[in-house]
Amino acid sequence: MKTKPPSIRDKMFAQIADKMLFEQARSYAYAYMDDVNRRPVFPDEETIDKLAAFDEPLPRQSQSATDILKRLDAYGSPATVAQTGGRYFGFVNGNAVPVALAARWVSDIWDQNPALYVISPTVAKLEHVCEQWVRDLLGLPSETVAGFVSGTSIATTCGLAAGRYAILKNQGWDVNEDGLFGAPPVRVVVSQQAHGTVFKALALLGLGKNRVELVPADAEGRLDATCLPQLDSSTLVILQAGNVNTGSFDDFEHVCHAALSAGAWVHIDGAFGLWAAASPTKKHLAKGIEKADSWSVDGHKTLNTPYDCGIILCKNRDALAASMQATGAYIQYGENRDSMLYTPDMSRRARAVELWATLRFLGRNGVAELVDGLCECATQFAKQLAENGFRVLNEVVFNQVLVACDTPAETERTLAGIQASGECWCGGTNWQDKPAIRISVCSWATTSEDVDRSVQAFITARDAVLDD
Repeated sequence: MKTKPPSIRDKMFAQIADKMLFEQARSYAYAYMDDVNRRPVFPDEETIDKLAAFDEPLPRQSQSATDILKRLDAYGSPATVAQTGGRYFGFVNGNAVPVALAARWVSDIWDQNPALYVISPTVAKLEHVCEQWVRDLLGLPSETVAGFVSGTSIATTCGLAAGRYAILKNQGWDVNEDGLFGAPPVRVVVSQQAHGTVFKALALLGLGKNRVELVPADAEGRLDATCLPQLDSSTLVILQAGNVNTGSFDDFEHVCHAALSAGAWVHIDGAFGLWAAASPTKKHLAKGIEKADSWSVDGHKTLNTPYDCGIILCKNRDALAASMQATGAYIQYGENRDSMLYTPDMSRRARAVELWATLRFLGRNGVAELVDGLCECATQFAKQLAENGFRVLNEVVFNQVLVACDTPAETERTLAGIQASGECWCGGTNWQDKPAIRISVCSWATTSEDVDRSVQAFITARDAVLDD
């Protein structure tokens, strides 16, 4: 009698039963961890060209699971950027605290959807705890609620949506029911140095990038509070904790006081900088943030959780829940935390698991130590580069350093040499209409020795340009 071939379901049950597939993945992961500090920070062209191995038509038949993992490791791993090492300084991309990475592995096996308490009581509890911990760590009002989203881009959108809802509601207009057509105008006041994701969020919310009232910024990229227009209760004010180029912080105390007096809504974009409030030595930078109405921050930047861990914080629970509205006869709300009230999505990852693990492992003192360590490395970078003839363009107050050579052309060519070296990786930017090299120190793994080695890469790249 002919034996029937195993079905896809049979194969998957067998893979779970024998665990060999997961042991294979674990071996690749361990090898990557052991090797990451010895590989080039950015892959060379030959390695990148080998990614062509993934170019194939979708197979008709099921393929070997072990071969799939083998291909990922053989061609994918070598072409990754070594962001989990100590010499990657691009795009404010953080590392991952080991226990958070391990917790994420466990969470992936759970595969929980935290939309409602009845779907996952465990994650609802962890989100509740993280909400309390983050609120306490940053010194925010006791009524502040948190939603756990993919990153600051979405968190900012949520905060501005809550502000839009509250402003219009106070004027007798329900934007959920009546939309924006014919609605009372919402003023938006924002610094000319606001991050691009702020303008993206405004566009998505129908508030228009070209309708905003731009406030000039000073030489460090801080909103010039002396140029703040007259505010009123129809105004949405957006401030910044951590300029993406200089790391500077807006004057929250002054602006929030003016906004509070006028009945305006204040949102603070604090993607990486809001964590300054958790450090006794840096919290002065965040003075006054508690007076705002909403805040957006990433776990996967300064705090070093794995990626996909943004947080929207809002002290007006009703405004956030109303702006994230979700209805359906099948949705079973209860007395416990139903997380979809605070986020725009329903089905999503249980992000709070690794956030909880990170915060519990670090503790209050560990978070401060992490923040201070990043800032110390940034200061070391600036000092050593200045001593070796580079121009440091900003006052280094947090983890960002802006550097230039003697001429724009020299700066651009030096940056290209640094990026091609594999020793470290930094991004470029445009500051005051001239090219600059942007150093973002965001990884817990960065040591003083990593900074020394990276500074030497800067010197080598610049010397090659000068000798050319």
